[in-house]
Amino acid sequence: MNDVFKALNDPTHREILKMLRNQDMTAGDIGAQFQMTAPSISHHLDKLKRAGLVTTVKQGQFVLYSINTTIVDDLLQYILTFKK
Repeated sequence: MNDVFKALNDPTHREILKMLRNQDMTAGDIGAQFQMTAPSISHHLDKLKRAGLVTTVKQGQFVLYSINTTIVDDLLQYILTFKK
């Protein structure tokens, strides 16, 4: 759970997750929305993937990134345990 909170602490990670809410995207599609290098985008995507917040599917020569709603559901359930 620590990796999830660390990943969500980064504004770039949160912006990527917002983008993936609407559709699956390649790293190139995601990178086109930011003013940073491809290696930097890859680094951010790797952090999200290691935290379990995104999943990947290889389609030909491209890798599609998707938001992992299962981990988001788990996170919401965890947060709700603090509600009285």
